[in-house]
Amino acid sequence: MVLLQYTCHFSTLRFFCLHPSSPTPLRRRSFTVRSTSLPFPKHKATYHRELEAAVDVVERACRLCIDVKKSLFSDEGRVLDKNDQTPVTVADFGVQALVSLELSKLFPSIPLVAEEDSAILRSNNLVDSVASAVADNATSGFGDEPLTHSDVLEAIDRGGKDAVVFCTKPATYWSIISNQVLDPIDGTRGFLRGSEALYVVGLALVVEGEIVLGVMGCPNWLEDKPCTSTTSMQEYESNQAGSGIIMVSHVGCGTWTKKLSSIQDTKTLDYWTRCSVDRCCLVHKASFCIPDSQTWESLPLSALFNAKNDADNIGDDEILLVPTCCGSLCKYLMVATGRASVFILRARAQTIIKAWDHAVGIICVHEAGGKVTDWRGSPIDLDADQAERRAIFPSGGVLVTNDNLHHQIVEMISSRSSIF
Repeated sequence: MVLLQYTCHFSTLRFFCLHPSSPTPLRRRSFTVRSTSLPFPKHKATYHRELEAAVDVVERACRLCIDVKKSLFSDEGRVLDKNDQTPVTVADFGVQALVSLELSKLFPSIPLVAEEDSAILRSNNLVDSVASAVADNATSGFGDEPLTHSDVLEAIDRGGKDAVVFCTKPATYWSIISNQVLDPIDGTRGFLRGSEALYVVGLALVVEGEIVLGVMGCPNWLEDKPCTSTTSMQEYESNQAGSGIIMVSHVGCGTWTKKLSSIQDTKTLDYWTRCSVDRCCLVHKASFCIPDSQTWESLPLSALFNAKNDADNIGDDEILLVPTCCGSLCKYLMVATGRASVFILRARAQTIIKAWDHAVGIICVHEAGGKVTDWRGSPIDLDADQAERRAIFPSGGVLVTNDNLHHQIVEMISSRSSIF
């Protein structure tokens, strides 16, 4: 046992090595810290104040999601269809309003870039439900008067499409302010499903084009239970009650997780565990995640490897395809925690890849030792959408790996580019 005394907020640090059973790739060494604050010294984290606020608001947002989901299927009016037919719930609007209210109170000069706007909410009878969910999970400090419908609707629109117009010269503009990228709920279809499919609340802070911190909350994540087969995934989904994690990352300080203990038991001590990507070096030994809306056959590597969902008897010309978890950020979670080696997404014509589906995942994977680029190996450019910072345009698609495999896969994609 190694004892480190960082500050009064830090106590015992335990060092251990994980040895998952084959065929799951070996993970890097990891360690755990008990803390009442962040898992690393504040003087090492330039944006520790922003990170602490982000952790608190994401935990509150996860609690809101849990509360709403309990009543989701008994109240048909709580499920909507947007114009693109993507399911949206009271939780989506509530999370965005809650995060906007909390962060605007602490950082009023920092604009918010988020997915929802209040137009659809204004035309339905759901404002009461959203306002109630927000009030139940917000901190005090909004004045003596209770939150009004206008407060909540304005908070949602603070992250909407027309709220901010960014400068077309991002370097100059970004040197003045930061912007926060919020996905109310990544994996909304998973949120709506009767099973406990994974969904994520994600928040990132971007300063001068660089993602400097990220926080993800997954209320039904089951710790230390890799999904290596269809059967184990079914068992995984059926045993989610009472689980959940929050993942935090700060540039130069690593990626860490802890249980969402504040949701279940506020007296439980927080143990932060540092995350590392796996150490797999052979593509045919790696485990892959792909989008729920895409098939393995639509991706370049399908010309070289067949995909299997069962970890037993993987051949040299086969790869393990991890059963789907809803939402892109869930796949980033899988790679950052070492439960999958690769997440690959293909950019498709007439489909916009949203920044909030990737920003927080990028820093969490990077700080866990992984790598995120487009299919040519170029970094993801968050400044590409100069006016709004709402879309990214990766060449070919997005490639997320444990870094050991990254160059190999980029080369494989390049060699098959004439086919796709």
